Amino acid sequence: MFQDSSIRRSLDEYIRRRIAEIPGEIRQSHLRSGQIWKCESEADFLYGYFVGRIEEGMMRYLLKATKASLGTYSDPFELRAVIEGHKKELYDAVRAGIS
Repeated sequence: MFQDSSIRRSLDEYIRRRIAEIPGEIRQSHLRSGQIWKCESEADFLYGYFVGRIEEGMMRYLLKATKASLGTYSDPFELRAVIEGHKKELYDAVRAGIS
């Protein structure tokens, strides 16, 4: 995993901030189109969408924070594992935005 615990804490804080913004983003946008992509449910579509957005933001954060190549500090599976640690909160935020 991440060698620097301060980077890991910062990533967790970033994820929590993004999760808090999700219900408002869903209500203010046209993201409620899961049927276009043939997903089982709208919540699954939005969950996948926001996992990707959060992962992208984490990569940008790591590049800025470390001033090095991203591969030096983590791989995509590590980033996804950090996000998956917040799976329940992320699903709850998506459901709150849908309702």
